[in-house]
Amino acid sequence: MNIGQASKQSGISTKMIRYYEQIGLLETVNRSNSGYRLYSKDDIDDLCFLKHSRDLGFSSKQMKELLYLRKNASRQSADVKQLTQEHIETLNQKITQLQEMVNSLQNSFDNCAGDDNAECAILEDLGQAK
Repeated sequence: MNIGQASKQSGISTKMIRYYEQIGLLETVNRSNSGYRLYSKDDIDDLCFLKHSRDLGFSSKQMKELLYLRKNASRQSADVKQLTQEHIETLNQKITQLQEMVNSLQNSFDNCAGDDNAECAILEDLGQAK
């Protein structure tokens, strides 16, 4: 199947598929005599795996490692679990940071009169270096 069909089946844009191939995340696919990429069912499975991994926030480096582990029959599930645990910890840190940002903005928002006056607690808070 061609790259357009692979894109439709995997949910990954053709541009991103080319990028994944360029950075070595996706193995170089076979090409037709006229130079068009030809994707196999295994390639589509890899693309779907990468899409789901990306949707879960894994980095390109992590996705490459996960894909390697997926294809390695002698892998140890402990390796996959460790990588996932590290990702969960990173996500939890991001959640904490985002919640702190929300709390800070909510406080500024709550203290802003939102009327015709020029004074604005939001702008004042944003102007304070911390």
